[in-house]
Amino acid sequence: MAVSKQALDDLAISGPEYEAIVERLGREPNELELGLLGSLWSEHCGYKHSKPLLRMFETENPRLLVDAGAENAGVVDIGDGLAIVMKVESHNHPSAIEPYEGAATGVGGIVRDIFAMGARPIALLNSLRFGPLSDARNRYLFEGVVAGISGYGNCIGVPDVGGEIQFADSYSGNPLVNAMCVGILRHDDLRRSTAGQAGNLLLLVGSDTGRDGIHGASGLASRTFEDERELRPTVQVGNPFMEKVLIEACLEAAQNDYVVGIQDLGAAGLTSASVEAAASSGRGLEIDVSRIPRRATGMASYEVMLSESQERMLIIVQDGHEDEVRAIFDRWDLRSDVIGRVTDDGIARIFEGDVLAGHVPVGLLTDPPLYRLDGVKPSGLDQLQSQDLNAFPLPSSGPASVLITLLVSPNIAGKEWVYRQYDHQVQTNTVIPPGGDAALLRVKGTQRGLALTTDGNGRICFLDPYTGGQIAVAESCRNLATVGAEPIALTDCLNFGNPENPEIYYQLENCIRGMADASKAFGAPVISGNVSLYNESRGTGIYPTPVIGALGLADDVTKTARIGFAIDGDVVVLLGRDSLEAPAAELAGSEYLELIHDTVAGIPEIDMELEIAVQRACRRLIHDRIARSAHDCSDGGLLVALAESCVAGAIGLTLIADLPDRWDAALFGEGQSRIVVSVDRSALDRLDEICRDEGVPWTELGTVGGDTLNAPWLDETPVVQLRDAWANGLERALKPETE
Repeated sequence: MAVSKQALDDLAISGPEYEAIVERLGREPNELELGLLGSLWSEHCGYKHSKPLLRMFETENPRLLVDAGAENAGVVDIGDGLAIVMKVESHNHPSAIEPYEGAATGVGGIVRDIFAMGARPIALLNSLRFGPLSDARNRYLFEGVVAGISGYGNCIGVPDVGGEIQFADSYSGNPLVNAMCVGILRHDDLRRSTAGQAGNLLLLVGSDTGRDGIHGASGLASRTFEDERELRPTVQVGNPFMEKVLIEACLEAAQNDYVVGIQDLGAAGLTSASVEAAASSGRGLEIDVSRIPRRATGMASYEVMLSESQERMLIIVQDGHEDEVRAIFDRWDLRSDVIGRVTDDGIARIFEGDVLAGHVPVGLLTDPPLYRLDGVKPSGLDQLQSQDLNAFPLPSSGPASVLITLLVSPNIAGKEWVYRQYDHQVQTNTVIPPGGDAALLRVKGTQRGLALTTDGNGRICFLDPYTGGQIAVAESCRNLATVGAEPIALTDCLNFGNPENPEIYYQLENCIRGMADASKAFGAPVISGNVSLYNESRGTGIYPTPVIGALGLADDVTKTARIGFAIDGDVVVLLGRDSLEAPAAELAGSEYLELIHDTVAGIPEIDMELEIAVQRACRRLIHDRIARSAHDCSDGGLLVALAESCVAGAIGLTLIADLPDRWDAALFGEGQSRIVVSVDRSALDRLDEICRDEGVPWTELGTVGGDTLNAPWLDETPVVQLRDAWANGLERALKPETE
């Protein structure tokens, strides 16, 4: 080989892949050409290990306006000539190095994917994972990421309306920072990342190009961390004020008939943006790097093409009309430069003035090798799954003490410390803000509402990847049901370890299979997403963590419910069960089992038919204005859900149900397909009718009222005590008395 192993390692290209490049190119590539190929053949851009698996997703749906994965983001029709554009992406590795900038530029990048489609961004969400907050480094990462999300999102005027945060040992050293953005457009305003006809011009708009982010796609997002490697230069630096101007300017430009296509400069920078646009049209391109404005001196063409400097967009403009389009950006004080043109020969040519610096067929750049491996069930998993959960003794402290212990756990405690740093009311569409099961936004000019949530559980997927994938989809859809919305589309971010490890590949394959089957069952297609692999440090992978971003549609935004109990005297009902009885098996993967018994074990289960029926019944109860509150049972189990509803409504609850012998499973098990609702007692007959119609069992739990949560078997715990534990648990974890 004419190239060093170090050079290939820098680009995450294997020896056999390099040999394939030489064979297909017919010669040795030069440094620039190898850089282009390394970026576009990276796992981050080329999806080498995941693309064959992603084909399991069924994407045929009459609501889809573009093919899933074909554009910067997915587009789904919501009626009235309107469509929603949405996507979730990761910025995990950059955030592990520089948490503020890593998270901030993650937000900036996902927002650009949305307005590149001609859609106005209307909502942000996030899904975050960190190691335990008892460790100072994890606290630093957590606080830095939250600051980065708020620092960028608040400046661009897009509300951050929801999300989730979990903590586990497996994320120490490799946090997960997944950012989701949702936009809205009229069908006629949809833009694509096409290059169009030969002769069209490439217009680069926005920030000058610097050295930040070089090798971000290939060197950082497509391999595991190495202790000795200095990675800070691969982290981009964002400018949210530039992004805000770029949003408005690009949306205005998108209305111009001479604008053929719009593409975000994200991973791999100009290389990915230009080549993918050319590939979508079956074209080639010519770029003169000497025309690209730079903020650093002495930059080589290699650096210019691979830079991931932020706040840049590629606009494809009809030849002869560049002045009209540039005038739009001039009005917004944004620099724009014609840097090249579209050709008809399928070759990507990079010039430095009159000198040809490199040329590679577009088809070669966008056709990396794909790997379909044979996964192997992780060693030790059989033992964890077969562990007898009945063998764990009941806590001697009793249910009330366990409840408080769970409520202060950072995984369950309220996240107000986080979302109060986010502006969630800007644009004045937010009906249900952060803090509930799902956010709800009004669609201005209509009666419709949009429900949004993110969800995923790494512990469950670790114990059973297939069932865990199903549950990730089911729980995200259940969150939507509790505000009265029907799921219509999903976006995903698949966070896994090294896929070259057969045990990790097993997790990836089976999680995707479970998600695909659940998506089909709900009739909610996966319309976009991102795969983030190689999430491990020092040879240890994270929990397999598929994050689901779900979109729900409500016909009437006024017909909704919140998690808090609302009215004294209301009856509290559990949908999905006809008693409190639960087998110990429902402790599988629960927060209780890990927190109280320091164990992650068992086999998670879900009945998809029951799950769909429970969600349908909940939506009907809300639509008919029977359910006054609704809250799903998830992390922490039933008693935690009841306590959260008491806290949210600032009112007590008296439980009437008898305590089962295996009360830990009944109260703190995390069995699926359960929703707690409160209704007027006079509406119980109607509730029973709806549940019978849907085939859903239910049981009466108690009556709302007073200022305590109590039962014959439960201490009379004041709601203010519950609130103190739940509302302050996270902040207390951030301020340990001793290091």
